Amino acid sequence: MDYQDILFEVKDGVATVTINRPEKRNAVRPRTYEELTHAMHRAADDPEIGVVVLTGAGDKAFCSGGDVGDQANRTPDVGRAHMRRLFALSSVMRMMDKPVLAKIRGYCVGGGNEIHLFCDMSFASEDARFGQTGPRVGSIPIWGACQLLARYVGERKAREMVFGCRQYSAREALEMGLINFVCKPEELDKVVDEWCQEILAKSPQSIRIAKLALNAGSDQEFYPSFFPTGALLAGIYGNEENMEGIRAFLEKRKPEFRRFRRKGL
Repeated sequence: MDYQDILFEVKDGVATVTINRPEKRNAVRPRTYEELTHAMHRAADDPEIGVVVLTGAGDKAFCSGGDVGDQANRTPDVGRAHMRRLFALSSVMRMMDKPVLAKIRGYCVGGGNEIHLFCDMSFASEDARFGQTGPRVGSIPIWGACQLLARYVGERKAREMVFGCRQYSAREALEMGLINFVCKPEELDKVVDEWCQEILAKSPQSIRIAKLALNAGSDQEFYPSFFPTGALLAGIYGNEENMEGIRAFLEKRKPEFRRFRRKGL
């Protein structure tokens, strides 16, 4: 596959996958999801790779979520295809028999926050920012956040993050259990590399079985929830309320969602 939106590098048993759209704060579009899925399959199928590092180009963002400009043209049919695209990426990340480590600088919000939830461990620089954006732009984070977030941060905090769409510092993310480590920006590469080497020194078959076992419980929560809620989300793409969130974002104004709370709707 000819990559346009990502970079893929393999060195000494570590595959590094980089979302390479820094001019868009590494926002992901359909092609990006497909390239990420292809790269993850490459890493999963290579027996000499023991760890995968997922990161974003530049220092402004790991991933700022879905490209809202692309979402402006979504319809239910397009949305259903998109749900299948999301499922393909999260499935290979969860099912590959080697750890996926998120290396996070800058914004990790919306779909970007959900992508890092599918990673096995997350490392962030002190300038990282975390949060969900769904209800603020007329969408819902049913691709992971509504299923997995509560396992990491607890039910109450998960509801706060999803309903409020607030952003949290790397230190706050560490304290709530959303990430594993925080360090100075200049130390992040070194910390992640040290963990890669630590994992590579362990038994690959033991790591393989441990990952499957650790995922077993949350898999039973994620998969049954994703399919029906994904269909529901796809069904609202392009309706008036959904488009209000998208247009407001593109027009750089506050959305006017209060008008949708009225009799007769």
